[in-house]
Amino acid sequence: QVQLEESGGGSVQSGGSLTLSCTVSGAIYNYCMGWFRQAPGNEREGVALIHSDNSTTYADSVKGRFTISQDNAEKTKYLQMNSLKPEDTAMYYCAADLNLLVCSATTVHDLGTHLKYRGQGAQVTVSS
Repeated sequence: QVQLEESGGGSVQSGGSLTLSCTVSGAIYNYCMGWFRQAPGNEREGVALIHSDNSTTYADSVKGRFTISQDNAEKTKYLQMNSLKPEDTAMYYCAADLNLLVCSATTVHDLGTHLKYRGQGAQVTVSS
């Protein structure tokens, strides 16, 4: 059984930084993972995606401000969020999939609907 344990988030002022983490349980070594966010009344928005070859893609809205990294065991991914803006306020969810065919067909824009497994979500609130 695959489980994603998500942590991090919180409240910061505009320009601040936060880090989200997402840990995959089980003997899983090849997978893709990403984060999407959703604010009340808004559509789901993919923000960052990392593939099993460690290639990354970012939504234009966060490019240059958000960065995905991982621990040496590659079981935990981190989403470092810098220069946060009030419009970044949302619930953030990590998502992952073990099916590399699904991963190869997934873009940062549709990861929220394509990837099978989800974390429990973490609230990010940025005040102006």
